[in-house]
Amino acid sequence: MKYSFVVPVYNRPDEVDELLDSLCGQTMQGFEVLIIEDGSSVPCQEVVEKYASRLDVKYFVKPNSGPGQTRNYGVERASGDYVLILDSDVVLPPDYLVEVDKELSANPCDAFGGPDRAHSSFTPMQKAINYAMTSFFTTGGIRGGKRKMDKFYPRSFNMGVRTSVYRALGGFSEMRFGEDIDFSTRIFAGKYSCRLFPEAWVWHKRRTDLRKFFKQVHNSGIARIHLTKRHPGTLKLVHLLPAVFTLGCVVLLLCSPLCVWSLLPLLLFSLIILVDATCAERSVGVGLRAVAAAYVQLLGYGTGFLRAWWQCQVLGRGEFEAFKKNFYK
Repeated sequence: MKYSFVVPVYNRPDEVDELLDSLCGQTMQGFEVLIIEDGSSVPCQEVVEKYASRLDVKYFVKPNSGPGQTRNYGVERASGDYVLILDSDVVLPPDYLVEVDKELSANPCDAFGGPDRAHSSFTPMQKAINYAMTSFFTTGGIRGGKRKMDKFYPRSFNMGVRTSVYRALGGFSEMRFGEDIDFSTRIFAGKYSCRLFPEAWVWHKRRTDLRKFFKQVHNSGIARIHLTKRHPGTLKLVHLLPAVFTLGCVVLLLCSPLCVWSLLPLLLFSLIILVDATCAERSVGVGLRAVAAAYVQLLGYGTGFLRAWWQCQVLGRGEFEAFKKNFYK
């Protein structure tokens, strides 16, 4: 068997239902699916059993240990030459696996990843959050965009790895956030070949409201400092920009009582996001929400980055000690 899909799940039966349905619709079949329940209180066993006659799907239950270790658990039990790592909140277009196979047949590699998109059925807020996480103006295009400020690192919502390479590297680390970038960095450090498959994209739902989105990106900002400590020399300009943006916002807001023109850069940035997101999604409503999502994305990541820099770089606390309540409950 060539391909094994590995999906960690935590209290997401409805999402698993949609994902498995999209796997049934793949134009290329002959793969296995491993659903790993990571100590959920709301299991998806009944959902998985519903697809047993349509897919080669296997269901496992284990104590909660986080997504990285749960993926490792699944890969240990996978039989494919390649493992395809997906998050439970993605849906695959019918030709997803065809595009993966086409890329590997034309130019084999050890690891790869694909971008994500917003489905037409997503709520306006989901589309706005998707824009904030993929736009060049907010992330530098590092999540698979055509314009990039750094090389492409596969992310765990849509990642493929040769099974032998995955096992040789020991899979994902114990990190709760940033574990996919840690793994991708070790893939590059091991001199394994890694590429972006631009047409192997997925629909990714992400978070459904700004509060949850802030928490997600705040934790990602924290993780970036941890990644820098684990992999010296990997911190790039694009990773610093949210922190610079955050500090810039503070300075501009403090100056605003003295000079109202100090708010002009923020208004200009908001206008750029509004126009670009409106054109991309063909919706003013999404464009307006994208302005809020962009600020949440940058400020959330920036404050997490600065918080972790203070805790870990200035005070010298370790990642497990400094953020035990956030990551290691």
